[in-house]
Amino acid sequence: MIVTEAVRTGFIEIWSHKMRSFLSFSAIAFGVAAILYTFSEVHGMAVRRQKAFDLAGPGRLEISMKDEYVSRGLSKGLTLGDAQAIRAAVPTLHMVSPTVTRWGTDFVYGTFRSEDIGLIGITTEWARRDWVYTVRGRFFDEHDMRTAARVCLIVEPGGWDEKPFWAKYFPKSKFETFIKHNDLLGKTVRLEDHLYTVVGILKEPPRDKDPRWFSRRFSRSTIYVPITSYHRYVGSRGKSVSDRVGEIIVDTGDEKTVPYARRVLEALLTIRHRGETDFEVEDFRDTIQGVLNQTRQYAIAVMAVGIVAILAGGVGIMNVTLATIFSRVREIGIRRAVGATRRDILTQFVIEAMLLGFFGGIAGISLGLTGITYIAAKGMRGGAEPLVWWHLLATLGISVGAGFLFSLYPAYQASKMDPVEALRYE
Repeated sequence: MIVTEAVRTGFIEIWSHKMRSFLSFSAIAFGVAAILYTFSEVHGMAVRRQKAFDLAGPGRLEISMKDEYVSRGLSKGLTLGDAQAIRAAVPTLHMVSPTVTRWGTDFVYGTFRSEDIGLIGITTEWARRDWVYTVRGRFFDEHDMRTAARVCLIVEPGGWDEKPFWAKYFPKSKFETFIKHNDLLGKTVRLEDHLYTVVGILKEPPRDKDPRWFSRRFSRSTIYVPITSYHRYVGSRGKSVSDRVGEIIVDTGDEKTVPYARRVLEALLTIRHRGETDFEVEDFRDTIQGVLNQTRQYAIAVMAVGIVAILAGGVGIMNVTLATIFSRVREIGIRRAVGATRRDILTQFVIEAMLLGFFGGIAGISLGLTGITYIAAKGMRGGAEPLVWWHLLATLGISVGAGFLFSLYPAYQASKMDPVEALRYE
């Protein structure tokens, strides 16, 4: 039997029973849409993971204090001296960036006042990673660090290229609104009880285009100062100047060197902290992987729903094929009588079922692409990423394959019919 003739006959049969055909492939369409979304989600995870590594550093390690030591006051914590010791002990490190943060800092400029500023002390090495900013003015230099200069950088948050629906529930802070309408570059502002000169404005990219991993994004109201200036003015207690830092971020520059660098850092800090392991060194890859695992579980759940829907659609195709066979028994008998083989009969019904799977796949791809586009536009999930060509072929192959597999049994039953008995069938 010529395949093109079987395809033509299949089209005629499907068109002749439009409602029955629609019901049989609709479940497959929903299943294909769910699987296509899963492909998008998994692809999005891979894209975001690679962007996070490229931006944050392939060999990133984050050193922080253990909560129990901090809460009970059992340790003086990490210090700027620890960071300097790390740099001296391992000079090949790409970055050693200590940071110290104070939330709820008082900011005053003219008659404007805000008490919810995140003030972060950094070094010049901070700019080596997670850099997404457009700078107006300048960044800190070594002179600022040596002299504990009272200079600061103000972060101007990016807006939205495509504002998600939930953004209306998170209105701009008054500080964010103020800096968008007032150019503070070169101006003098008050942070707590000290005057600082704004030497730079760090403009963030639009939030929906920000390539940083979400856990690396800071508060909307953020100001950076040299870490030495922070210690001398903001973090000092009376005449006592503390050099405590909240976190030390290290980047080896190469993912392969992370295990060795981690052992060296742990040994060095244990010695400096008098044998106490009051700190923890966290691999940034583990941080990302933990969140990816949660997203992967969500994707698996969606995939399971898609598979169940496709199975239901396959069963529907099988039932429709069986019904079609019993309504065409005399046709089968006539075709067998004029020379059609069992293989011709089997091929005819398998091709008809595969066409149903094909149309279900096309409908599912259209539905899936529409859903992915809508989700990306509304910002309901961060996983929707542009699909690659094989995602579409794979989902179409799954739907056609479901039609093929679930039609084998009824098609085989049709091919086994006795021509004489089929001709007698009423």
